[in-house]
Formats: sequence, C-alpha cells, structure tokens
Amino acid sequence: MKKCVKVIGGGLAGSEAAWQIAERGIDVQLFEMRPGKQTGAHRTGDLAELVCSNSLGSKLPDRASGVLMSELRELNSLLLRIAEEQALPAGGALAVDRDSFGGMVTEQVTQHPRIEIIRKEVDQLPEGVVIVSSGPLTSERLSQDIARFTGEEHLYFFDALSPIVEADSIDMSVAFRASRYGRGQMEDGDYINCPFTKQEYEDFIDALLKADRIPLREFEITIREGVRAGLNKYFEACLPVEVIAERGRDALAYGPMRPVGLTDPRTGKRPYAVVQLRQDNLIASLYNLVGFQTNLTYESQLRVFRLIPGLKSAEFIRYGQMHRNTFINSPNLLHPSLQSRFRSDLFFAGQITGVEGYLGNIATGLLSGWNVSRFVEGKDLIVLPESTMLGSLCSYISSSDPGSFQPMKANFGILPPLGDGVRRNRRDRARAYADRSFRMLSEYLKTYK
Repeated sequence: MKKCVKVIGGGLAGSEAAWQIAERGIDVQLFEMRPGKQTGAHRTGDLAELVCSNSLGSKLPDRASGVLMSELRELNSLLLRIAEEQALPAGGALAVDRDSFGGMVTEQVTQHPRIEIIRKEVDQLPEGVVIVSSGPLTSERLSQDIARFTGEEHLYFFDALSPIVEADSIDMSVAFRASRYGRGQMEDGDYINCPFTKQEYEDFIDALLKADRIPLREFEITIREGVRAGLNKYFEACLPVEVIAERGRDALAYGPMRPVGLTDPRTGKRPYAVVQLRQDNLIASLYNLVGFQTNLTYESQLRVFRLIPGLKSAEFIRYGQMHRNTFINSPNLLHPSLQSRFRSDLFFAGQITGVEGYLGNIATGLLSGWNVSRFVEGKDLIVLPESTMLGSLCSYISSSDPGSFQPMKANFGILPPLGDGVRRNRRDRARAYADRSFRMLSEYLKTYK
C-alpha cells in the first residue's frame, strides 16, 4: 500500500515539513483549516502566514538566530530560501513582506506534485503517519483530542501582536531613519526611530500604566492567575509593553525602547528612549512598532501610542492584540527526533512543541519532515548533535524538567559549554559557538549522506 503522510497545520512548521517529505518522494496530505475557519489572529488563508512580527530574527552569524539560519541554509530549508528572496531592509535582521512571503510559500507548496492541500479542520488525531504542526492556536476540538491522547492538560501562555501604522502618517520632522550603530542595508538606516526626552518618556509611561486593557476571557483569567500548577504565564520574549512597564518605570527604556546605538539628529545626542518602527511590506507603506505587543483596548492604543514622538497623527492599520498560545509538555511526550514517546507513527513540530520563534518553527518542521520520511522508509531517525542550535532546541524540549517546562527560542544558553577553558568576551564566545555548531552539523551530514 502506498504511504501517504498527513501533516496537520499549514503554518511555518507544517509547510516546511510537507515540502521536505514530498521532496523525498513521499506523498503528503497537508491539512489547513483556514480560511474556512480562522483563528482570531490570522487574517488570510495563506500557508506560513506570519502573525506577529515580520522579522525572522538577526541574520548576523554570531547571533543565535543567525546560527540557526546558517543551519537551515545547510539543510536546504524551503522557507528560509523564500524569506531571503523576499527580504526587506532591516539592518542586521531578516525581515520580509508578510503577504509576499506567505503567497510565495503557498505557491511553492501547492504546486508540488506530491502535496495535496486539504482545506478542512482536523478534529482528532488521524491514523497512519502524522505530523501535528497545528501551532499555538490549535482548534479547540483538536486540542481536546491531543489532551486525551497525552493524558494531561495542555499548558498555556499569552502572546501578543504589535500595531502597524501607515508610513505616510509618521512625522519625519520628529522621527528619523537609522539602524543601531549604523548597521543596515539602506544608506539612511533601515528603521524609523521615534526619540523620547526624559519628560516625554515619563508622560508616556504614566498614560500606558493608566490605560484600559481588553478584559480577559474566563479561561485566560484562570491561566493568568496560575491555577494550573503555576506554569501558565506570559512568554517572556513576547511581553505586552504595559506588563513590562508594570515591572518598573525604566523597564521599557532598558528593554524594547532602549536607545543604544542611536543619535537623534535634532540634538546630536542619544535619546532617553526610542520606539523603532520596522518596514512591514515591500512598498514600504506600512511599519510595525518593534517589540510593542499589547493588550490595551483599541481606543487606549490610539490615545497612548499617539503620545510617541512622531506618531501624533499616526494612522493605525492594525492594532495590537493578545491571544492564547497552546503547547504540549514535550519533555513527557517527545523524543529529540520529535517522535512521540507513545505512538511511533506520530510526530510533532513547531510552536505546539514549545519551540519559539519563526526560525525554530521552520527548523522543527524541517527535522520532522526528514524523520517522518526516514520512518516511512524504515530507517533510523535523525537526532542532531546538541552542539548544533537545532539539536540543542530539540534536546531542550525533550529533556527539560516537565514540571517547569516553558517555551524556548534559539539562544546560546541552551548549547553545551565550549569546554576549552579559555575566557572569552561575549561576542568571542558567540563566534566560537557558531563555528562549532556549523562544524558539527557539517560532519554529521557527511555521515547521514
């Protein structure tokens, strides 16, 4: 009987997984419930739609995301290749026009002769060889079936979207173009920067702390109060700005509003704080507020965010919002190959595993695709060396303490120590980690091939 793999979810992980499987000569059914049933955060029916930021992270080779990009390039990732082809000016980051990116991924995956796209909701785990890559907004019915299979509740955390404004509505007599420390592709800088004086910053914080927030639904209140074993909280990398501000009046100035590496041309000095805006589409008509995820009411967002210097008359194309993210307790459920510990023909990939960030989703989709192909062919599964960034992510989600497991992005802290006893500064250590990661992956792939 001819094998056909079912992939549930057409996001970053599912799209990458389906393409990798199909490229290895195996038929794939890719199930995606959008656009017939939306999630509340998505707005199109495109595969691999980017819901939050339009940046895949730093592409610098001595940054954790840059290391993961290098690995994905070596592993022949479809989605990374498309992202690099669709890149927008973003300094040291890899940013894309989200519509063009999603459209190109949809075109490439849909046109593959071995991939069948099925636009319907999957409400229970099917029989046969399956990859679950349904993402952080897995439908309620499928979530319930996964919970029945795992025998335990899901964990939850909150994620949030940043607002987007029209470029023409930004006051460029106040705001200025620049990239931190002069890095960037565009001569005058890849970011639009809105600089604050100390008094402007204090006034902004006052307004932010007093602003109305969207009431949480009952299940979200339960989660926020930590009823479920104290594990349910905001994901630290996606904190709403109002939550950061509650931690201290200068928390934003040392966080997403830090002014380092920037000089206000009006004063010749570094601002007290700054909000950066990043290009969000190819024609540069839209910009998103970097790191400005929020759960303020839309009315409050309009009032408070127009206090940002340069945004007094800003036209908001999308307001920020917060939504539920779902992930499984992977240390109890998954091998580092992303195979289920309790059902050999079931694999998981993407954000539902507790891997965070666009690149992590793509990377686990790729690895699950490779391993499902090998499973179908009766071959041993791939477990990448922990000294590679992807290998360390898979090790983290499969071997962490199940009682305190939380989502994780690619970072140098999860890699094994260098172990050479040499004291290095931070950037030297980062370069050494990057060099070791690429070397170990190259050596492993020679054995695999």
